[in-house]
Parts: sequence; C-alpha cells; structure tokens
Amino acid sequence: MHDIRAIRENPAAFDAALARRGLAPMSPAILALDNNRRAKILASETAAAAQNAASKEVGAAKARGDDAEFERLRALVAEKKAEIAKLTEEAAAEDSALRDMLMRIPNLPLDAVPQGADENDNVEIRRWGTPRTFDFAPREHFDIAGVKPGMDFETAAKLSGARFVVLRGAVIRVHRALGQFMLDTHINDHDLQETWTPVLVKEEAMYGTNQLPKFAEDSYQTTNGWWLVPTSEVTLTNTVAGEVLDEAQLPIRMTALTQCFRSEAGSAGKDTSGMLRQHQFEKVEMVTICAADQALDEHERMTKCAEAILEKLGIPYRTIVLCTGDMGFGAQKTHDLEAWLPGQNKFREISSVSTCGTFQARRMNARAKAPGGKPEFVATLNGSGLAVGRCLIAVLENGQQADGSVDLPAALHPYLGGKTRISASGVLE
Repeated sequence: MHDIRAIRENPAAFDAALARRGLAPMSPAILALDNNRRAKILASETAAAAQNAASKEVGAAKARGDDAEFERLRALVAEKKAEIAKLTEEAAAEDSALRDMLMRIPNLPLDAVPQGADENDNVEIRRWGTPRTFDFAPREHFDIAGVKPGMDFETAAKLSGARFVVLRGAVIRVHRALGQFMLDTHINDHDLQETWTPVLVKEEAMYGTNQLPKFAEDSYQTTNGWWLVPTSEVTLTNTVAGEVLDEAQLPIRMTALTQCFRSEAGSAGKDTSGMLRQHQFEKVEMVTICAADQALDEHERMTKCAEAILEKLGIPYRTIVLCTGDMGFGAQKTHDLEAWLPGQNKFREISSVSTCGTFQARRMNARAKAPGGKPEFVATLNGSGLAVGRCLIAVLENGQQADGSVDLPAALHPYLGGKTRISASGVLE
C-alpha cells in the first residue's frame, strides 16, 4: 500500500498522482485519521508515564503512613490504567481505519505513464509480425470446422453454466502443448524458476497482492475461508511475504502454470461467444522480486519474455503502454501485449505485464537487506507469459485454412509428437 510518511511529507504530490488516475484528493482524510491515531498514541503514552510515576509513589505514601495520599495515588493509578485501555482501543480503531483506507487506494502511476481516461488513450509502442492475408473470410476459433469437435460449450454449460468449456482431442492436445512450450521457453531461454503452487490461498495472500479488500467480487471464496487464485501472481508473489531477504538473492524470477479462477464480475455481455473470457482457465505466470531500483529494467525484461512466446509461435502482436485510466489497481506501469485475431479482425489482449514498485511489498511486509544495511521494501512485478486459452485462440485463428483445417506453429510440433496440423475433421495429423 502507501507510505504514510511520504503522504505526511508531501500530501500535494500524493493527491496530484491520484488525480492522474481520475481520483479526488485523499490526503486530507488520510492525514486526519493519521493525526487522530497519533494523538491517541501520544495521550496513551502520557497517561502511562503518569501511571508509572504514581505507582512508584504509592509505596512511599504507604510507608510513611499517609493514608490520604496513598488512596489518592491508588485511585490515580486505576484512573490512568482505564484511560490507557480506552486510548489504546481508540488508537487501534483509528489504525485499522487508516490501514483499510490505504488498502483501498490504488498505486500511484509513474511519471512515464501516459495520461488518459480509458483504453482509447493507451499508447502503442511497437508491433511485430504482419497479419496474414486470407483468400477466404477467416472464422472465429469456435467456428473453425476442425476445432468444433474439440471445443464443447454445451456440455460445459450443462456441467457448470456459462463461461466454461470442455476441450477434447486435438484441441486439448494443442492447449497442453502450448502450456508446456511456454514453461520450457521461460525456464530454458529466460532463466525463470519453475514453481508449483496451490490454487487455494488464505485471505492474507489475497490482501498481499491487492485482490482484497476492494475486489472481493472478482474472485471465488470457499465456505471455509480459502480463496481460489485469479492468477498465480497471488501465490508466487506471496512466497516472500513477511521475509527479510538477503539482497544477494535478488532478483528472484519465477514462473508457474496453474488453473486460474475469476468471477468476471462486471463483464456481462462481453465476449460471451467462444473461450476468450472464462471463469476457469490456465495461465503461465511470471513474477519477479527485485530491488526497487531494478524494477523498470525488470519490467522491460519481463515484457520481452512474453513477446518471445508470440514471436516463436509466429503470432503478430502489438505492445502498448496502458494510460493512467486503464491501468490496474496495483500497477505503477503496465505493458499489454495484444495478439492479432483474424476471426475478429482486431488485436486482443493476451498478456499484461506490470511493475508494482513497493506497493505489494508494503502490504506483505516483504523486504531485503544488504550486509550492514537496513531492510528495504522490495519491488514486485507480474505478467502473463501467456494466458494459455487466449494463445490457443490466436494459434487456431491465425493457422486456419479454407477447408477448416488448422496449420500449427513449428514451435509446437515437438510437443505434439511431430504432428503439424488439425484436419478439417478435427484430427491431429
């Protein structure tokens, strides 16, 4: 979350950064809570000092037989004890209110982030590849003849409802190959450490990566209090929660392929056809833990890791930097990768790579320490490397042929036993 000392020292700068996100000034309310909290703490400390002084004098009054003074001092000690308890409780309430307020305020954008209101103000920074020219009208993934036998939405709806899919045969083979290809590329080419983590987490982990308290409706909670992860960013990042790392360990670069679960709250009517927006999906996540002054370099590096996957698969894409109005809650700066989907005749998001600075580390109390130095909050970064289902869509749509078959990228052939295409009847050949 936010450094209260920095807000005290420069509230105008804090409010100016919030204004870039389209938010009203918040420093007055924050500082009012902070001042009340500090006043209660000071009053409690003053009362404690008075209690201690009176306690020392009680024995002396008793020893000299001054019963009136003894009773006065004993009453004073009791009064101060009650006052301290009341002030401590009030200070704790103020502290809890302040923490909750700070937890609900988004990260501050870096100066380099373009100003804007929504996705229309995002800025394209580069493109790779040339969209293929078709001599027929390209179809969306779910309408390709060779894909239909292996992509079953009706059975999924019977089992689970809307925004689920059952994958079979050639299609699931390609889906599985994509996940393994992404992992191997990140491990072998990009020096990320493969990590396997749970998909059920404690509430503290969701707070640590800013899914809670503000975005509870976007995730699923079990009846016994666990949360299903919306992405393994939650688990990978929280592996350092509460730790004081040796600075020599940094940067820590991890990757994981996991199931992800999202309620898609607020997305009614969006991408209802096909498997672009699902409640359950697989994603290869990348997370970096590094020193704060390394974060921007790591952000560029992580973006290149995600781009490399698309380039190896031959999928045209563009990289954009999100404006202040479209950036996620925990991000200081975000790059989105958008893959070309010929069936929709547009670029669609397939990866989001963000640097969070020390925002999440403060929530998790994750720090690092150099020899002889003091612990400093680390920086955290996360990014999709990539969303497997969306990458499957891109592979299918870009490789589709006029007869309904699909030519598959050469990078996947070794993961498919040398098979190179899905036939028009849905068979891997």
